[in-house]
Formats: sequence, structure tokens, C-alpha cells
Amino acid sequence: MRIGIIGAGNMAQALGGQWVRAGHEVAFGARDAGRAAAAARRLGEGARALEHPAAAAEFGEAVLLAVPADRVEQVVAQAAPPAGRVLIDCTNPIAAGTLALTTAGGPSMAERIAAAAPGAHVVKAFNVCHESVWRRTPPVFDGHPLAVPLCGDDPAAVALVGRLAADLGAEPLPAGGLARAGLLEAATAFAIGLWLAGVDARAVLPPLAYAGGEG
Repeated sequence: MRIGIIGAGNMAQALGGQWVRAGHEVAFGARDAGRAAAAARRLGEGARALEHPAAAAEFGEAVLLAVPADRVEQVVAQAAPPAGRVLIDCTNPIAAGTLALTTAGGPSMAERIAAAAPGAHVVKAFNVCHESVWRRTPPVFDGHPLAVPLCGDDPAAVALVGRLAADLGAEPLPAGGLARAGLLEAATAFAIGLWLAGVDARAVLPPLAYAGGEG
């Protein structure tokens, strides 16, 4: 599969590197063409750099949006992805130093991206974890593959992103339509707050067998 990546930072390289290893073609497009070229060189064969974000949006059957949340709407609008393109939103709209959502009250960042790219299919995914997790091959913990929640309205787009999650060694987890992306963004902000406080976020949830009062 051809995957365009808008951005060239740690998240872009972590996910892009795994997809290159899985046999996909990856192309980086960033505002700084030098950074895109450097990212492609680090990943080696199977990766390339393009001259700007719009070229990455044109290149990929799927396009990862790996830019800061406060710039992603503008970047997407300028890149003008073709109709039908699958856009993967891995951003977290969290205000620095506060852990508050900049999108509080809605719409979610994923929904804002969809509004900025009419005709594209947005899937919220890969936003829960730090980029270092995506560099693990595979991301398996205590014998269990990491689950990747996917929020999107187009079933084919969700299935495509699910295949990309599986290529990482993770377990795709369809989590509802794009209207639920705001819940995923908020849950991520809450979990980050726990992790920064030194708390295992899993500790606040009972095992599945007990979640409904059974067991």
C-alpha cells in the first residue's frame, strides 16, 4: 500500500518505519522539505521524501496526519486531499501544561479535520500511545497485543486502517463512528494525566469479566 505521511517528526517516523518494514511504500511530505528528506533517509529503502504536504496527500491511499493538533486543520485544508482519501488522525488536542482539551465542548479534532477535508474519510487512530510504543516490534505487553481503537464513519476506511494497525502487530478495535472520536481524545488526555502521575491507567478499569457486575 502507498502511505503518505504529512509530518516528519517522531510519530511520523515511528509509524512510518513499521509500515516500511511491513512492505508498504511510505512518502513523507512536510513544511520543511529537509526534515522530510532526513526522515526518509533514516527509514531507508521503501521510504521517500516529497516536496510538500499536498504531494503526500496525493501519493497515499492512506495519509497519516502526524503534525501538531493546533496546525492540523490548516495543513489539511492546504493539502486538499483527493475525495475518497483515507486520513488517519493521530493527533491529541491537549493544551501544553494543562492536560485540558483545546476542543472542549466539541467538535472533536477528528471531526474538525473531516470538515477541513470534505470528501475524505477520516479515521481517528494511533493517538493513545507515545511514539516509543509504536517503535516496539511488536507492541505486545504481558502476552497481549496492544489494541488500537478506531473511530470512523466509512467502514472500508476503518478496515483499511485496521489492516495497518495489524501490520504493527497490534489488534485493531473498531470503536464506533467519528462522533465518538471526542470520547477517545478525552480518554487519552485522562490516561496521560494518570501516566504522568506515575499511575498505571489500567488500574482504574476492572477486568472484562467483572465490568458488567458478573464474576
